[in-house]
Amino acid sequence: MARQDYDIRFNKSRPFSLGCEIEFQLLNPATQELKSASVEILNDLPPEYQGKIKQEFIQSMLEVCTGVCTDISELEKDLRQTILVLQNLADRHGCSIFASSLHPFSAFSKQLLFPDPRYARIMNELGIVGRRLITQGLHCHVGLENQDQAIYVFDNLRPWLPLFLAISASSPFFEGVNTGLVSYRSNLFDALPRSGMPEKLGSWQSYCNLLSLMKQCGIIESPRDIWWDIRPSPDFGTIEVRICDVPTKFEHMAALVSLIQASVAAIATGRLDSPDTHIAVILSNKWQAARHGLNGTFVNHAAVSRKLISEILMELMKDLEPVFQELGSQDYLPVLHRMVHEGPGSKRICSLIRQTGDMKKTILQMQQEFWTAGSREL
Repeated sequence: MARQDYDIRFNKSRPFSLGCEIEFQLLNPATQELKSASVEILNDLPPEYQGKIKQEFIQSMLEVCTGVCTDISELEKDLRQTILVLQNLADRHGCSIFASSLHPFSAFSKQLLFPDPRYARIMNELGIVGRRLITQGLHCHVGLENQDQAIYVFDNLRPWLPLFLAISASSPFFEGVNTGLVSYRSNLFDALPRSGMPEKLGSWQSYCNLLSLMKQCGIIESPRDIWWDIRPSPDFGTIEVRICDVPTKFEHMAALVSLIQASVAAIATGRLDSPDTHIAVILSNKWQAARHGLNGTFVNHAAVSRKLISEILMELMKDLEPVFQELGSQDYLPVLHRMVHEGPGSKRICSLIRQTGDMKKTILQMQQEFWTAGSREL
């Protein structure tokens, strides 16, 4: 069977423009359990928010999407406005929203699939692996000029991806059990086919050849069926970073996006060295990030050295300071420093559960802290 070429056009976008997609849980305020209410909320969606609040795999979650933003300040404003609209809609339908990547005690067996033929097809194929995937993530798009630049960033950003997971980790519990991981979401997601940490692509043609093979053999229907931790998004003209958990505070969401943007910009312009790291080492670093978070061990393949992920993050942010300045996102650096110092949402969740002994009280407290902002002065 001869392979038919699958020619994909990469739509040029403004360099380092931004967009993000964040999945939120819908909860019953009385019980703090997941509540299947997305269909009703979407039916009540104002016309101007069509496409900004979207359906997701299960009915107890919804996705908030920004437009294409020129800088992080515009993205923060866009994101804030849409989340507030979602909060109001949820309240109108007897729900609240919760930002983390895995509900700490709700059962996956009780969640309802959103009525959509694509989701039904995927669920039929995935079986229990799909039914257990009641997770939420943050996906960040960064605009690039052309397809070759997209593949270059794809290949060279991969070694740094575990850092983004470690600083965003917010999923330590699953069905009431402390998993011992700070990001159990990443473990659940890695069980899916065509997910996890990808190999190098090398060139745009290699990417197109791979998609051609997978499509012709019936493995995928479109590039959307590839769920890697990072992937080119040809329709948007972006590189899409998908490894992150959902930060539990709003200001942490914006700060995380600023870090990803600066890292992409630095690689694209040749100002961030990316060691030629074997996939086995990258996977080990990812495991350390999912298991231990900022206290995990990061191995630098090229230097044959080991450091804490928190140390590597601080070094990276120091190196990226000029890029933050150029992008106009320098005000987010103190927030990122504080995130490293205080630890990610998973640490706060575990701390509150130890203090209260009550997961419902913990969720309520985390919801109250969502809009809390610290000083951006160090």
